Amino acid sequence: MTTANVEFLNSGKVLPASLPFSEAVRVGDTVYLSGQMGIVPGEMRLAPGGIREQSRQTMENISTTLHAHGLSMRNVVKCTVMLADISDWPAFNEVYRAYFEEGRFPARSAFGANALAMGGRVEVECVAVVGA
Repeated sequence: MTTANVEFLNSGKVLPASLPFSEAVRVGDTVYLSGQMGIVPGEMRLAPGGIREQSRQTMENISTTLHAHGLSMRNVVKCTVMLADISDWPAFNEVYRAYFEEGRFPARSAFGANALAMGGRVEVECVAVVGA
């Protein structure tokens, strides 16, 4: 594989492009999204309101990032969910399922984390496939 097959993507629509990571990396038809949190776009602060609101904002940020690169939630094939408190899993699931079509849920892993950046309650990273 040559570096010509790899694109480092930063739209700046959710987080500043100046951070030391790419919001997504495209390798051929596969797009790897960095973990998204419930950050208010354009601001380096978490959405207020606890796990439900941070979960909603996280999923909106994923959608925004995908759309910035010509994709949608339909292209997502795998998600990894990190929760600061695994007991928030049912509340997260309520929000999460609304972002995907019934019967087209991505493969998924979920686990509790000792702590998340900025004191967040949830972080989600995804893999998407062009044309999925």
